Amino acid sequence: MPNYHMSHISEDISRELTAILRTVKDPRVSESMVSILRVDVTRDLSYATVHITSLGGMEGAKRAVKGLQSAAGYMRKQLGLALKLRHTPELRFVPDDSIAYSAHIATILNNIHQEEDGNDGE
Repeated sequence: MPNYHMSHISEDISRELTAILRTVKDPRVSESMVSILRVDVTRDLSYATVHITSLGGMEGAKRAVKGLQSAAGYMRKQLGLALKLRHTPELRFVPDDSIAYSAHIATILNNIHQEEDGNDGE
């Protein structure tokens, strides 16, 4: 039961932060097309690690993280107003390039598959 509760809170935080991201005025965030991949919350709800990605790649995500860190207080306050939690977690932002990594692996696998198909015809 506790795991369900934590995953539910993580989803709620992710959903609310996605809406709050649209209101952040920092150009490092608004120009980077930032997306939240996942949110990991500690058991005591004191910290929430937010994994983000950007259309600008890893460099864009790193720039956006700097902007998000400066807006963390604002975002935490808005999160506390939106969610009725006893304690609003401190937000930590981490750039994540897992989508680009997954696309790279898919390309490699596709190339291997095409090479195997070419060798079968010989």
